[in-house]
Amino acid sequence: MSTLDIRAILEHLPHRYPFLLVDRVIELEPGKRIVALKNVTINEPHFVGHFTHVPVMPGVLIVEALAQAAGILSFQTMGRRSDERSVYYFVGIDGARFKRPVGPGDQLRLEVEITRTVRSIWKYRGVASVDGQLAAEAELMCTLRSLGDDEPAPG
Repeated sequence: MSTLDIRAILEHLPHRYPFLLVDRVIELEPGKRIVALKNVTINEPHFVGHFTHVPVMPGVLIVEALAQAAGILSFQTMGRRSDERSVYYFVGIDGARFKRPVGPGDQLRLEVEITRTVRSIWKYRGVASVDGQLAAEAELMCTLRSLGDDEPAPG
C-alpha cells in the first residue's frame, strides 16, 4: 500500500487549480482501491455563490473529486501517468446520493474501489465522508481515450 503527496498527484492528473480536488492519497492498492483526502477551504471559488449565507460544496464537485481519485487509481494500476495525448473521461454516474452537506473546514475522505474493468471502461464504487459521516456515494464509469491526430491536445 502506498501514499502520494501533491507532487505525485499532479503527475497523475491533468487537473490544476481551481479544479484539482485531491490533496493527498493516504492509501493506494493498485488494481483495488484508493483513499484520498480533499481539504475544503472557504477560498474555493464556488463558495462565492453556492450559497452566500451557508457555503456548501456542490455535489457535482464531490462526485468529481471521487472521479479524480479513481483516475489516480487507474493510472497507478496501468503504470501510467497523465499526458497531453490522452484524456481520462467520465462516461457514467449511477446511483449518486448526497447525505450530508460539505463546507469550509471539512476534510473530505474519498474512498474508491474498482468494481469492474471491461475493455477500456473502468467501473468504481465511490464513497465520500466527513468525520466518519457519509457525505455522498456513487457508482462511476470512466475511460482513458487517446487523442487522435485531428484532435487538439487539451490546454
